Amino acid sequence: MAGASAKAAAMVLSVLLTYDLAAGVGYTNDWLPAKATWYGQPNGAGPDDNGGACGFKNVNQYPFMSMTSCGNEPLFKDGKGCGSCYQIRCQNNPACSGNPETVIITDMNYYPVAKYHFDLSGTAFGAMARPGLNDQLRHAGIIDIQFRRVPCNFPGLKVNFHVEEGSNPVYFAVLVEYEDLDGDVVQVDLMESKSAYGGATGVWTPMRESWGSIWRLDANHRLQAPFSIRIRSDSGKTLVANNVIPANWSPNSNYRSIVQFS
Repeated sequence: MAGASAKAAAMVLSVLLTYDLAAGVGYTNDWLPAKATWYGQPNGAGPDDNGGACGFKNVNQYPFMSMTSCGNEPLFKDGKGCGSCYQIRCQNNPACSGNPETVIITDMNYYPVAKYHFDLSGTAFGAMARPGLNDQLRHAGIIDIQFRRVPCNFPGLKVNFHVEEGSNPVYFAVLVEYEDLDGDVVQVDLMESKSAYGGATGVWTPMRESWGSIWRLDANHRLQAPFSIRIRSDSGKTLVANNVIPANWSPNSNYRSIVQFS
């Protein structure tokens, strides 16, 4: 009986940790094969503006620390893979250390050379090398690597909401960032503090994915702040940041919540 129970528990765990690859790469202890390239400056964070197709900014700073990557569609997932964390390692080149390094998907790879293709920042590509051989590895061009998805871990950070430039009383766009664990968000909903006629709404209005990790709401009325925001990760976990966007919100501003996935 004990053996059967253990087997059943393992099967349940496998179902919980592994997703259909057609929808993206799920958590697993197994290493999967991929190709890796790099772009930008040798010791840079990828794009010259330290951003990328996900909408994240300052990816050369904490928590990204230039350990970033473009992902092709099974990794980028039309933007829903933004913020996902992966361990990568290389072993088939003399300059490879074989040690795993963690990277975050912050950009889109438009020209994949394999089923899974990480187009890494120069910093992340070089991090897979043995000490002192970073440049030698970067000169290797396209290399074979192994990867697996891992939970994100951003100590000291809560989920942040950056209200995007162009937001106004009838159009609201927000960048969601710094989610621990799953790292990527598949749905965002907004609740106004009151209706246009007064009184609490109690109603969540789905936002639409605009691009990358930016979600938008096009309203047919003046939105009534403060706003609460609800986010759902691809594993089904939900977080609610109550009244996180204040009544006097302004575009191009950050509003840090007090919530985080755990």
